[in-house]
Amino acid sequence: MGLEVLEHLGSGKVRDLYAVDGDHLLLVASDRVSTYDVVHPTPVPDKGRVLTALSAFWFARLAGIVPNHLVSTDVADLPSGVADAADELRGRIMLCRRVEIVPFECVVRGYLAGSAWAEYQRDGHAGGVRLPDGLREADRLPEPIFTPATKAADGEHDENVTFDVVADAVGADLARQLREVSLAVYDAGARYAAERGIILADTKLEFGLRGGELLLADEVLTPDSSRYWPADSWRPGTSPPSFDKQFVRDYATSTGWDRTPPAPALPEDVVAKTREKYVEAYERLTGAPFARWLAS
Repeated sequence: MGLEVLEHLGSGKVRDLYAVDGDHLLLVASDRVSTYDVVHPTPVPDKGRVLTALSAFWFARLAGIVPNHLVSTDVADLPSGVADAADELRGRIMLCRRVEIVPFECVVRGYLAGSAWAEYQRDGHAGGVRLPDGLREADRLPEPIFTPATKAADGEHDENVTFDVVADAVGADLARQLREVSLAVYDAGARYAAERGIILADTKLEFGLRGGELLLADEVLTPDSSRYWPADSWRPGTSPPSFDKQFVRDYATSTGWDRTPPAPALPEDVVAKTREKYVEAYERLTGAPFARWLAS
């Protein structure tokens, strides 16, 4: 037996979601890799384990700021019927409390990059926040900004929205709490990453409600949800290398792919370099060898 004994609730670009019981869900992180919201047919070995390991690390480190939905990452805590899949699942599962997901991505930006850079070039704003004139790509912002986005369906793109849109949808009090907690999480993550020689340029957070309490959910401060740069490579006015799937993006672009399905298969060297970047991010941030997580 294995995961087939659980009800499969759905799959995202990376994670598969299963019902465990009335109070718990199981998130299983695969090795799927996507660019421009399209999944490539070639997996990146251990990518899902890196995402799970980093999320577990950050959930524990941030618990003093905001509680989270994580219960366990230990396969021994899975229902007995799933035991046969333990080897396959080890290192890539999160047993979580059920929460009512807030329908917005809570994005915090400390540096000008990605869609915020594109928006700034158009009209000097990012997520409805007016920014100073004369900023360059990858410039550090005067202070981190909260730029929420809609949660797009698979295959579609998130859309940046203003704080007022969030407030209208979920209420002013919850919107303010989301902004305050998101900024606090970013601040804690950025300060810690800086100690490890890494810049946390921006991050995307998800939250859920359980019994009226706000919980950090999904993943947190991983290379899939955050833009990490090596501090010694940061040069304002250029796009710094990042600890994520940049090798995949660069290769996909080089093929002339038009960003519509299907995505191209990936060559071995791109897969290997991408895995190295994910593992390096884990080891630099946690100070622990990734092999230790694989053996846990």
